[in-house]
Amino acid sequence: MENYNGLIEVNPKIMMGKPVVKGTRLTVELILKSLAAGETNENLLASHPRLTIEAIAAALEFAADALKGENIYPIAV
Repeated sequence: MENYNGLIEVNPKIMMGKPVVKGTRLTVELILKSLAAGETNENLLASHPRLTIEAIAAALEFAADALKGENIYPIAV
């Protein structure tokens, strides 16, 4: 995977190896779920002072790259 501006790290000693914003315990999963639930970037930044807009973008990029693998998802008709 890419570098994501050095903002996303995967370390088995941090959050059981889930991808996190470097230097925090904020997981990519938390960021995605918060955004999906309707949180705005501004709300996330206010709730997590160590989070940056660049880190949110890196989390989104990480997730997009994770999904572009060889997996095929069937569509029910």
